[in-house]
Amino acid sequence: MALSRNRRSERTIDYWPGFVDALSTLLLAIMFLLSVFVLAQFLLSQEISGKDAVLDRLNSQINELTQLLSLERSTSQDYQDQIATLQASLSSAEEARSRLQQALDSGSGSAATANAQVAELEGALEDQQAVSQRARSQIELLNQQLSALRQQIAALEDALEASESRDKQSQTRIADLGRRLNVALAQRVQELSRYRSDFFGRLREILSDRDNIRVVGDRFVFQSEVLFPSGSDVLQPAGTEEMAKLADAVNELVKEIPSDINWIIRVDGHTDSVPVSGNRFQDNWELSSARADAVVRFLIEQGVPPTRLAATGFGEFQPLEEGDSPEARARNRRIEFKLTER
Repeated sequence: MALSRNRRSERTIDYWPGFVDALSTLLLAIMFLLSVFVLAQFLLSQEISGKDAVLDRLNSQINELTQLLSLERSTSQDYQDQIATLQASLSSAEEARSRLQQALDSGSGSAATANAQVAELEGALEDQQAVSQRARSQIELLNQQLSALRQQIAALEDALEASESRDKQSQTRIADLGRRLNVALAQRVQELSRYRSDFFGRLREILSDRDNIRVVGDRFVFQSEVLFPSGSDVLQPAGTEEMAKLADAVNELVKEIPSDINWIIRVDGHTDSVPVSGNRFQDNWELSSARADAVVRFLIEQGVPPTRLAATGFGEFQPLEEGDSPEARARNRRIEFKLTER
């Protein structure tokens, strides 16, 4: 009777599993938030780099058009200078023509010579007028080109402003997406933690309160002796009975967890540090993997979806207790079940 009361007392004050469960949930939430932050930063950097490339191209086009505009203005100024020179020459020719005409009218000099000079001056005058007309046409063409360039520059400036506006809107959407994603992930972590607690509570009720079946942190732990003979990966009758109960609990859990939560039950095999000998396994790592695989295959036979199971082996490299005492070795020989995200 005294031993029974002591065991009940130990069970009522064992706060450690709940504390580790809460701490692991907090760590999972922090990891998810960090992952979301890194993802948001990556998306933002990709968006900004794309906008920067567009802005660089637009600035390059504006610079090229500005250079063309300056060149056209310089050419226009040259043509205007030429027109001014031609107009000055035209004025001089008209003055010479007037003087010759006056000399012809007054009868001084040879009439034939004067007429020849007048004809020559008229031809030069017509040539100057033709050159002046071509210069005016070129100036008009240049003005049209300058107007078109100004329109292109205005369109590019409008496109640049629109791009900057879209960039600001994209940054706002990314920030809002990050906040909503954080909230959604936090909700998923809380939901999975709630289902984990319910699952472990249900397993405690189904499998009864036994010393060789317990909760350690966020894992449900079976001692290997409950499931397998020493050095074997074949489930013994007592082990199949316990695993059948666990399969019933998992099948009920499959019905309750929403389909949008990507969860699995990871089955982890662990051994003690004593090397295997006299059987078909090369080392403890192979033995632990074979035991985890055997449990997963049995659960699948009991109707558990294969997509919700994963088998891993850790050998002796993840002990619960350090040391080579028989008690420490016994605790380290175990099969763990962990409800987690894929």
